[in-house]
Amino acid sequence: MLHMVIFTSISEITEKLRHPVVTIGNFDGVHLGHREIFRRVRELAQNRDGVSVVITFEPHPLLVLSPGTGVKLIASLREKRSLIEASGIDYLLEIPFDLEFSRLSATQFVERVLVGTLGVECLVIGYDYAFGRGREGNVDLLRQLGQGLSFSVEVLQPISNGATVYSSTAVRKMVNEGDVQGVVAVLGRHYCVTGTVVLGHQRGRGLGFPTANIETENELLPAAGVYAVKVRIGSVLYNGACNIGMNPTFKNDRLSLEVFLFDFDGDLYGQEMSVLFIERLRGEMRFPNPEALKEAIAADVARCKEILQALDQSDWSAQQQPLPRS
Repeated sequence: MLHMVIFTSISEITEKLRHPVVTIGNFDGVHLGHREIFRRVRELAQNRDGVSVVITFEPHPLLVLSPGTGVKLIASLREKRSLIEASGIDYLLEIPFDLEFSRLSATQFVERVLVGTLGVECLVIGYDYAFGRGREGNVDLLRQLGQGLSFSVEVLQPISNGATVYSSTAVRKMVNEGDVQGVVAVLGRHYCVTGTVVLGHQRGRGLGFPTANIETENELLPAAGVYAVKVRIGSVLYNGACNIGMNPTFKNDRLSLEVFLFDFDGDLYGQEMSVLFIERLRGEMRFPNPEALKEAIAADVARCKEILQALDQSDWSAQQQPLPRS
């Protein structure tokens, strides 16, 4: 199968799939732990000449059940789809999640969806995953149901790099703190934000560093500050410097994400770009005047060029897991 098939509701599946091996989860960010689950699902599916299936929920259940928690998603829906497809999965089922669906018991979900609709033969889950009303769909219940309904259950133990257990919570914490270098070891790729270039205040042009002001649907942004970045526009990668913050020198009233591209000359308005965060240089600072800010930007740009030149001389691209397509 060349392309992943996406179902956006259970009703779109009109016949059982071929020897399906299934996993269920939110898979926000598609980090290395998720990718290991997908690898195992693919392997088990190939062993039985079957298909690999990922079931997830849209929107994220926490946004429906606990809307006040302020959880910011690591990846947009489009990015999540792209990353799951890049993991070699055959079918993605995105189940619309609302309060009515949340009242479905784990047993009802297994009987109606996993067995009745998909025809599951093997279910792969992470060690800490549970679903259904009151999170009752745990490992013990699933194995009990599997015995009666003729499907096997495989549980993957915690996956880590020796220092950090791979989890979406760990990714959010690291990105929130601006640790864009450390998060690579959990995500398997540089953290990426995608957006469209919109008209900004155009102050950068007056300072000699014209920036692209990016409007993004990504909810999770790295901590305010200056970053060395790689920027993808279409299929081309550029080096650049990125500033995230309120621009305290000019007393902005809203957070902005601005990128200065090195060695680029052209009109970017309306174009989509993906910003890959490589290294954080410093936090946000207020400068006494525009001249002091201009000097600081020049120093930041020089440092970013050093960082990115060293990166270009390494084999960093070969070490990357697939990035979401823009």
